[in-house]
Amino acid sequence: MDTLKIVITVLQLLCGLAIILAVLFQSGKSAGLSGAIGGVADSFLAKNKAKTLDAKLARATKWVGAIFLILTLVLLILG
Repeated sequence: MDTLKIVITVLQLLCGLAIILAVLFQSGKSAGLSGAIGGVADSFLAKNKAKTLDAKLARATKWVGAIFLILTLVLLILG
């Protein structure tokens, strides 16, 4: 049981570092509120936005964050 907690803790540490790196590599949202009000035109760039590096990093941040949360809950249950 003790080695399981150590393995999960190491995995949680790695997930935390991955989240930090993914957030730091993302570019800032410079458009802010003005971009949300003005809207985005349906252009070639807007349609392929999901394939950009920022979109992949945002998706990775969500998945790694979910894994981090699950590992945290497992550690809490193991006590």
